[in-house]
Amino acid sequence: MSQIALRPERERQVEQILSRYPNRQAALIPVLHVYQDEHGWISEEIMQVVAERLGVSSAHVKGVVTFYTLFNQHPVGKHQVWVCRTLSCALRGAESVLSHCEKRLGIHPGETTKDGKITLRTAECLAACGQGPMMQVDKTYHENLTLADVDRILDELQRS
Repeated sequence: MSQIALRPERERQVEQILSRYPNRQAALIPVLHVYQDEHGWISEEIMQVVAERLGVSSAHVKGVVTFYTLFNQHPVGKHQVWVCRTLSCALRGAESVLSHCEKRLGIHPGETTKDGKITLRTAECLAACGQGPMMQVDKTYHENLTLADVDRILDELQRS
């Protein structure tokens, strides 16, 4: 079995996506999401497979993967913690949230904890401007954060 094979339910997702797009190239981003959900990141091998499957060049796929920060180009932790740094979050304490995460986890943005549980990231905007400071953990938003909230969230992630 190939390292990039999809489980049957993910394969059905891809087929469903492809059925909605008359132009396969237009399905690129949703198909990449399925592969990333399955494998955790988008490797060069996955880019090649997706390119062949959609009938586009591997350069086009790589261009999309490298343009959007939502695609992981390297293995990441079990959980991804994104700290928003946009102006509204910055004015409400995003820098202290980020600094606290760095100290607690012993890593900087773009790095993963030694146990492989958490990758720390920053984002310019996570679209919760009225509720900053905020961070996104995997697909869940945590808003109006205090450092005590951050500690509770990180404790839960480290236990999982």
